[in-house]
Amino acid sequence: MTSPRFKAVIPAAGLGTRFLPATKAMPKEMLPVVDKPAIQYVVEEATQAGIDDILIIIGRNKNNLSNHFDSVPELERTLEKKGDHAKLQKVQHSSDLADIHFVRQGEPKGLGHAVLRAKAHVGDAPFAVLLGDDLIDERDVLLTTMLEQQARTGAAIVALMEVDPDAIHLYGAADVDATDTEGFVKVKGLVEKPAKEDAPSNLAIIGRYVLPASIFDILEHTEPGKGGEIQLTDALEEMAADPDGPGVYGVVFGGRRYDTGDRVDYIKAIVQLASDREDLGPELRPWFKEFAATL
Repeated sequence: MTSPRFKAVIPAAGLGTRFLPATKAMPKEMLPVVDKPAIQYVVEEATQAGIDDILIIIGRNKNNLSNHFDSVPELERTLEKKGDHAKLQKVQHSSDLADIHFVRQGEPKGLGHAVLRAKAHVGDAPFAVLLGDDLIDERDVLLTTMLEQQARTGAAIVALMEVDPDAIHLYGAADVDATDTEGFVKVKGLVEKPAKEDAPSNLAIIGRYVLPASIFDILEHTEPGKGGEIQLTDALEEMAADPDGPGVYGVVFGGRRYDTGDRVDYIKAIVQLASDREDLGPELRPWFKEFAATL
């Protein structure tokens, strides 16, 4: 278990326009991945790393998020009367995961602004940021390693993953130097969504960060950048360039990651996770093979 001083922040105020009309009345973070909403996987990841204090940054029309993590006494009583203890346990599980708080972002001014909204809750301690549409397979360790490295170095820690160079324009790209620890690099600079020819590497920042509280001071004076939004990448770039600051390091992740913010990758995530499950996989895998043969 990691130190209980870490809190987690999950920004979930985006409009989810890529999934319209499904997200017209439902937050994209509540879209089901097999039989759980995407955001529940993220909360479970935080709790498995030892974090039990979680702040979710929400926008307008996001009340479904808070409802999901609240108890539903009527439903629980109905399931108990029916003797359906398996479903009752699943319903209660989401309510008992952690101490979950909510704060509104107000205007959608970007990821950096969403993180800044967590300042009052987080205080002066380091904290984790987990993006709600990036799922990390529970069989692969990432966040625990990042928390350990932050506790050891006091630096900002970002999760990095090698991507196809043709896709680097979709991410923040890192310029890095190797360290004595395999899979752990020093970040010299960051570029938000660069063109392929301008990217310093094909190491992309994925949706996990462990940050010192000093990031708030930087975000407070960070000007809007790409897309007219306050970019967390820009604040991290400033931190990386400060010779007197804690610096920025990266944990290079080689495990299984599912991007539920993209429609095709969202469908792939459902297929992959469902096929791996003991209760669904034995029936699904033969059907996948039969279906693939007809294409």
